[in-house]
Amino acid sequence: MSSRERVRAAAVKLFATKGFHGTGIRDLAQEAELSSASLYHYMGTKEDLLAEIMHTALNRLLDAAREATAGGGDPVHRLRTLVALHVLAHAVGPAETRVVDNEVDVLSPAAREPVVALRDAYERLWAAAIDEGVAAGVFRVAHPAVTRLALLEMCSGVARWYSPRGPLALDQLAEHYAELASRALGCTAPPGVHDLARCREIIAKEWGMSV
Repeated sequence: MSSRERVRAAAVKLFATKGFHGTGIRDLAQEAELSSASLYHYMGTKEDLLAEIMHTALNRLLDAAREATAGGGDPVHRLRTLVALHVLAHAVGPAETRVVDNEVDVLSPAAREPVVALRDAYERLWAAAIDEGVAAGVFRVAHPAVTRLALLEMCSGVARWYSPRGPLALDQLAEHYAELASRALGCTAPPGVHDLARCREIIAKEWGMSV
């Protein structure tokens, strides 16, 4: 692992556990096994480092979601695929997820704007699938936008508690969450996640780890 990669890994670990403001330059240097003086050569400011972590994480998630749902397909299939992908991604990258979810508000307005734009672009994929499903009559839900936010929170929560030693294998967990999402939307289509294998392939490629 290069020095730059060590700095990034240290920042993800410390920002996730201690928070941005709770992590000092000395903490980062010690975790990355570098001197405080040389640390800036690899990271710029601490905010630059946080913004880069968020950009990388959100771009990867957005690219993965677009790839998994490429070619369109019916809204039920797309929504279930998005849910499964989200669960898999948050299970394999929990520390990055906690950083993105918990630390965005510490960014300055100029640094926060492009991060929020990426998050919004990702959420639009979910919104489009849900809205199309409502229009087609396969989703029956009174408040689609609120339900979408609730589903995203539910799926992101996997990063806080998932363990491979838990009662469900990760594939089973992804399928279960996809079914929970379908029920929350009043889905009238048959159950099933058709692209789970594809989601696993994308996660393995984008995150560099098998699931």
